[in-house]
Amino acid sequence: MASLICGSLAFDSIMTFEGRFAEQILPDQLHILNVSFLVPALRRDFGGCAGNIAYSLKMLGGHPLPMATLGSDGADYLKRLMSLGISTEFVRQVEDTYTAQAMIMTDRDNNQITAFHPGAMMQADALRIEKRADIKLGIISPDGRDAMLLHADQFKAADIPFVFDPGQGLPMFDGSELARFIDQATWVTVNDYEGKMLSDRTGLTHAEISRRVDGLIVTLGAQGCEVWVNGEKTVVPPVKALAVVDPTGCGDAWRGALLFGLEQGWSLARCAALGNHVGALKIAQRGPQNYSVEVLS
Repeated sequence: MASLICGSLAFDSIMTFEGRFAEQILPDQLHILNVSFLVPALRRDFGGCAGNIAYSLKMLGGHPLPMATLGSDGADYLKRLMSLGISTEFVRQVEDTYTAQAMIMTDRDNNQITAFHPGAMMQADALRIEKRADIKLGIISPDGRDAMLLHADQFKAADIPFVFDPGQGLPMFDGSELARFIDQATWVTVNDYEGKMLSDRTGLTHAEISRRVDGLIVTLGAQGCEVWVNGEKTVVPPVKALAVVDPTGCGDAWRGALLFGLEQGWSLARCAALGNHVGALKIAQRGPQNYSVEVLS
């Protein structure tokens, strides 16, 4: 059984700044900000939330079906997916626009500054979800605003349980729209910052959100994560990384593990524990690498 992964496919330009942003940006001069960062390390990766989540799920032995749009420059991404054995059935190439692009700069404290060009992602609302026997569940990760709204409606109409994972797309929605996402979703996952924004905008506490879905997971980075089910919180402890090399994509790697566990019918706490293991592996490496973990009992 497969997981339908709605979100972006993007090219990521990853840059490493060897200093600290805080030492280069003067707080009292933000109104005339004009800074330049020397970045001796640069690489270009295949990224985007849908691509990253699909990669993680595939490496764990799951069955990802990414649903996303690429631009006229997306041929290499299509080849990449096919080389990994990831289906491109729901990937559409759009002419006259670029594939989404993320420019990510990380400093020595793992703080990040990101510029994102959505490009073809803004046409993802043309992709339609319909009920199919082999699609067990889905996820709505950051995507075009219209696509996220429409795909939630379509998941619900098709009776396909899905994870609402708004990520950096959360600020696009007001409280009533976010409450509707919650009511349509089966599970919700956010990081701690997004969790606070979600509660502030909806007026719902984490406990209240968890009573409206089958579970809410709040990731806490190096502190592990909180799993909320029916108003009760369980803290799933972190897994210490052997080295902190690059945090880019750790959240998506975690979500791939979440989908793998849900495909297997695991409890949310067990899914989260696997996610913590996979996230710790991802943060200890640069760029996409094959990885495997012992499936937790």
